[in-house]
Amino acid sequence: GFMTRYERKIFDDLKSPHLKYWVPFVWFGNLASRARKEGRIRDSVDLQTLMNEMNKYRSWCSLLFGYDWVGIPLVYTQVVTLAVYTFFFACLIGRQFLDTDQGYQGHDLDLYIPIFTLLQFFFYAGWLKV
Repeated sequence: GFMTRYERKIFDDLKSPHLKYWVPFVWFGNLASRARKEGRIRDSVDLQTLMNEMNKYRSWCSLLFGYDWVGIPLVYTQVVTLAVYTFFFACLIGRQFLDTDQGYQGHDLDLYIPIFTLLQFFFYAGWLKV
């Protein structure tokens, strides 16, 4: 509903190796210029304001296109992987229960299966793989 059938045909027939998000902006600019010449937009300041807002929106679309085009560098995934595994190891040691009032010899770590820490690790590692 944003385009007429004729506009959609022109848009689809346009050959471009990249996205064609900019085509409606060009159409908008041409229509605004024609509206100024025909007197539908009475003041050049209004036309300038309209074009500035359109250019601002177009630059935001271009920025979004740039984010889509450039992938995340490999080093970021390596840093996050290292952070997840380091966090799990620290939680595995840090969440051990040690009651010093019990008089343990050498204050050894309690050995038990940390169910919630393992679940947390599985969620983080699964999230990391996604």
